[in-house]
Amino acid sequence: MPDTIRTVIIHGQSHEGSTCRIARMIAEKVDGETTEFFLPRDFDRFCAGCALCFTKGEEKCPHHAALRPITEAIDAADIIILASPVYVFHATGAMKNLLDHYGWRWMAHRPDARMFRKQGVCVATAAGAGVKSTLKDMEHSLFYWGVGRIEKLGMGVAATDWDGISAKKKAKLEKKTSAIAARLKFCAGRVTPALKTKAMFGIMRMVQKHGWNPPDVEHWRNSGWLGKARPWK
Repeated sequence: MPDTIRTVIIHGQSHEGSTCRIARMIAEKVDGETTEFFLPRDFDRFCAGCALCFTKGEEKCPHHAALRPITEAIDAADIIILASPVYVFHATGAMKNLLDHYGWRWMAHRPDARMFRKQGVCVATAAGAGVKSTLKDMEHSLFYWGVGRIEKLGMGVAATDWDGISAKKKAKLEKKTSAIAARLKFCAGRVTPALKTKAMFGIMRMVQKHGWNPPDVEHWRNSGWLGKARPWK
């Protein structure tokens, strides 16, 4: 286990409500160093759909400089927590917009080798329904980034703020966050990607052997992944 576990929390809204509280509970129980970002407060640029990140390189994105603090925090973290309340059965627009900016980092393009040794957590709450689809919105990006282990915590809290959540549900959240934090601490520094992640990497490796996008093919070749090297070894 690292001497200090570094966690980054990306909140899908700027309001510090129930979802924010739960994400912080996990980070506090991991007991390391935590960095937080709130959307859209800390990043409010909308993806322009210019595709420059794919065809020319991520540094060509018109929002590259504004996005850099979040990217650097993600790269430095051992644990990535994505937290979003449910908005019409999905993650917030601010969260989706941020994740749109990282399409170039998916395994289909230019995944970062460090991601395969990291852990991710998706957190979502709703007054009613929609938790599963919201968690899936965030899990998709963590998985396709190559994040080695992914935890999920979703709950219909039947309330619009923390004070309105019943004592019974809060007790359940205490138990769930403690269990997740314990697993995160145990696995820190010893993450090996799941078979599903390795299989997807293998499929993308075959695609890149006959790739159409030069920056992607170059990235895979320079990483040694078109040969015997793998990012988790």
